[in-house]
This record gives sequence, C-alpha cells and structure tokens, in this order.
Amino acid sequence: MLSINAAAAERSAWRTVPRGWRRLYGDFDRLGVSVDWHDFQTERPLDWGLSFHPRSVEFCLNLEGRGAVGARARADYVSGSAGYYALTDEPLQASREAGDRHRFVTLEFSREHLQKQLADCEADLDPQLRAAVFPEKERSIVSLTRPMSSEQFGVVGTLLQPPVSKMAQSLWYQSKALELMAHFLFAPKDPELFCMRQKRVARDRVARTKELLARDLAQPPTLEMLGREVGCSPFYLSRSFSREVGLTIPQYLRKLRMERAAELLRMGRHNVTEAATEVGYSSLSHFSKAFCETIGCCPVLYPMAKNVIEPR
Repeated sequence: MLSINAAAAERSAWRTVPRGWRRLYGDFDRLGVSVDWHDFQTERPLDWGLSFHPRSVEFCLNLEGRGAVGARARADYVSGSAGYYALTDEPLQASREAGDRHRFVTLEFSREHLQKQLADCEADLDPQLRAAVFPEKERSIVSLTRPMSSEQFGVVGTLLQPPVSKMAQSLWYQSKALELMAHFLFAPKDPELFCMRQKRVARDRVARTKELLARDLAQPPTLEMLGREVGCSPFYLSRSFSREVGLTIPQYLRKLRMERAAELLRMGRHNVTEAATEVGYSSLSHFSKAFCETIGCCPVLYPMAKNVIEPR
C-alpha cells in the first residue's frame, strides 16, 4: 500500500487523469522503489514533473504519446522511446502533450536504494548513470532518450500479468525491472572481461542460488533474501545468474517447479491438483499453462505420455 504522503503526492500529480495511472509494485517512501503503469488522454498539457520524488532516479519506457523532461538539458519522449532522469531536492520540469494518448511505464528508485543494489557493479555502470546513482556532486541528470529494444517491448507487455502468488510477485517484478533497466545500466564493453576470481565467485553464487531455490519450491526466497544469502546485491545476482545460466531467476524457478511436478506425476502418487500445490501453484489454469510450455504436454495427459515425453 502507498503511504499517506506518497498517495497524496501521486493523486495531486494525476488529479486531471485520476484513472490514468496504476501502481503495479512497490512503495517509494517505504521500499525506495515503485513500478507504475500509465494510460490516459488529456485535453490540456499535463505537468508530469509533479509525480517525481526528490533524490530519485526514474526510468521511463514510453510506449505512446509525446512528452519532455528537463529545461536546459531536455529529453523528448516520443512513441517507442526510453530514458531516465535523476533528481536532486529541486523539482525537475516535465510535461505531457495535450490530445495525445499517453501509455508508459515508470520505474522510480530512491538514490539510496539503487546505491545498495548496484554497489557490486558500480565500476561497470554507464558513466552517466554512475554519476546519477553515485554522484560526486548533487545535480540533476537527464539522459538522452533512445529507441526501446525489442526485449523491453516484450517485458512491458507482460507487466499487467504478474504471477498470482503475492510472494512470487516481488521476485518477478524486481526481475522485470532489471530487464527493463539493463539497456541503460552498463557501459558498452564485454561483460565477460572479469578476472578469474570474479568469475569463480559469480559461479559459486549462482550454484548457491540454485540450491536455495530448489530447497522450497512452494515458498521460494525473495530476490533480497537470495542476495543476502549469497553475499551480493539482488541486481548483481540477477545479472550474474542470467549470464551464467541463460535464464532469469524467475524463469529458472518455473523450470524447477515444472520438472518437480512432472516427477510427481510420473511416480503416480499425486494428481494434478496435488502436484500443482506441491510446487506452489494455487491456480490450476496457471499451472497447466506453465507445465505445457515447459514440459510440452498437458499435465492431465502427462502420466499417459511419460514414456515418450521428457522434461525439456
């Protein structure tokens, strides 16, 4: 839930389009992070900057509509563009054009939150973003916008369909936020250029993460818990895991769950409902969809096809 102050600030910013924004995840005041969905049309120009929080860094994925951020250093947002902006305690000018349909996603972080998350990979960050997150001198920074990647479009398209489980949603949204930000985070250099010790540490962390995920498939640890257990920030762990395994942590967790469910069905001691519950699914429709996509067969039919279908 939003805190009273944050909720009041958001209502004030979007008072002319009260149904035009939706909190998908987080609470800026309490957690230092929020993910918001926007979809509205306005007859007059809208002062978008009223929604910005002091000492924040916000990423905007602009699907549709024209907007601008900044005055002297100005970034123009057009359909299919993305960028970020970092604030000090001073407000930052921003506007949305009248008459356009505006559809965009924002990922807003307190600077302190990002500093904790990105501490392990500060040296690898894009220089401008590093200056925004770890400033030597407090100043507003407005990045140039760039075309959204196909990967970003794909991730944005999934944001309104999170997992049913509240516990799983936190891990899922944090992973999605990382995927949306990755286009901006790192300097354009080969990410594999680490010393052997760094690679070994990363592999050990990934192996430990796999063990922790497999320990309780019904109630898996959150990304923050995983980071604490393996000794690095959640963002750095997500990056290392995806690079090492070729899957995001939520994708790998789903694979583990489906393989375990297939094993239970093969043994013949669990029906589909029991297998779904055992691996943390309360919705049979969501379980069946995930099982079919991962294993390649409907779970009801899987016991009969177990001799010809193996988990992918």
